[in-house]
Amino acid sequence: MARPTPLSGFPEWLPAGRIVEQHVLDVLRDTFELHGYVGIETRAVEPLDQLLRKGETSKEIYLLRRLQEDDERPADRGHRETEQGLGLHFDLTVPFARYVLENAGRLTFPFKRYQIQKVWRGERPQDGRFREFAQADIDVVGLGDLPYHYEVEVPLVVAEAFGRLRSIGMPPVQVLVNNRKVVEGFARGLGLDDVDAVLRSVDKLDKVGPEVVAELLAAEADATTVQAEAVLALAAVRGSDTAVVDDVRALAAAHGAGSELLEVGLAELAQLLEAAAVTAPGTLVADLKIARGLDYYTGSVYETVLVGHEHLGSICSGGRYDSLASDGATTYPGVGISVGVSRLVSRLLSAELVTVTRTVPSAVLVAVTDEAGRADSDRIAAALRARGIPTEVAPTAAKFGKQIRHADRRGIPFVWFPDSGEVKDIRSGEQVPADPDSWDPPADDLRPRVVPTS
Repeated sequence: MARPTPLSGFPEWLPAGRIVEQHVLDVLRDTFELHGYVGIETRAVEPLDQLLRKGETSKEIYLLRRLQEDDERPADRGHRETEQGLGLHFDLTVPFARYVLENAGRLTFPFKRYQIQKVWRGERPQDGRFREFAQADIDVVGLGDLPYHYEVEVPLVVAEAFGRLRSIGMPPVQVLVNNRKVVEGFARGLGLDDVDAVLRSVDKLDKVGPEVVAELLAAEADATTVQAEAVLALAAVRGSDTAVVDDVRALAAAHGAGSELLEVGLAELAQLLEAAAVTAPGTLVADLKIARGLDYYTGSVYETVLVGHEHLGSICSGGRYDSLASDGATTYPGVGISVGVSRLVSRLLSAELVTVTRTVPSAVLVAVTDEAGRADSDRIAAALRARGIPTEVAPTAAKFGKQIRHADRRGIPFVWFPDSGEVKDIRSGEQVPADPDSWDPPADDLRPRVVPTS
């Protein structure tokens, strides 16, 4: 068989990379559960009309079809037609909204969930951007209404998780926050009615620069030069404390852009910054150019960057939405944030920020004196495993030196010798008597660990 050609955009980690990914997922999962979020999993496919509700372009959606669909018997056509209308989900928000609607009668609100799954998106692969990737989401959904304090909670939960990952060598993060009510209130105060066009234009600021955004505001939002300059001035406001609120008020006063909605948004933004100053000082930064171009966001919006790796883009984003989940009679407003796990792991690995202590789970290799005595080695291994110590038995009854070299190549730190009842740390050479019913390896050697690259 010829050597297979890799598929771009579909990451497959080597064992060390998988250990890093699992550690990141474990920290996220543990942090989410500490705050009361319950884990769920949804199906991989959704009807195309549902996937397209969020504003995603059709070229980014992978369709689900059977290879021999044209050869179906007439009796199978209904099923075939259903499949033609299905696509792989490109994020976890749309399937979660559908999940809430289908199960509303069996859920307790506010419903707090986390979800860790693969998603698929047909875009051009590049640094940190994949066609298949893992996401980890948290959302809080209410029945009819949802208190603002959840918009404060969600980014702080993620900030806590990222803070815990600092111990393995992950760079610090900045959670950039804004409130769509601030931008909308300011824009309406200026006399700009097409707020969605304003938000879409501002969302492109980092990619195309202020001059192009000014042109977009004029073309798409019918903004005058003065109005465009005021919007760009608002987008330039940034800070980690409530002084940004005063800056925005002063800017609104200078342009006659004050409004009740603006004041509501500023009060909410101030509440978030005040809470962050206590629980995550320096981590949350108000950045008024963060707009999140998708039009279903209605309040707080979040984007998160790795400090020193900002060119990678956001590794975590989300916000408040009020109407994504609605059955026409009842609305389920929510707020959520999504961690791009694959993007984060790819940067940790490609920049060699982290390493692992070993690439196999086994802490002990039980040597085999001869094949007739393999059962004795198996019994020792079983006793160690029963006590939670990852253990494997040597593949062959070779000379002990060869078995030690085998353990060394695999990164297994300890070799157990059945005949002498001794265990050897092959790194230091220390060999001591040991009982499989009571011996324990040092805690740092029990499992592979992710550590900062020295």
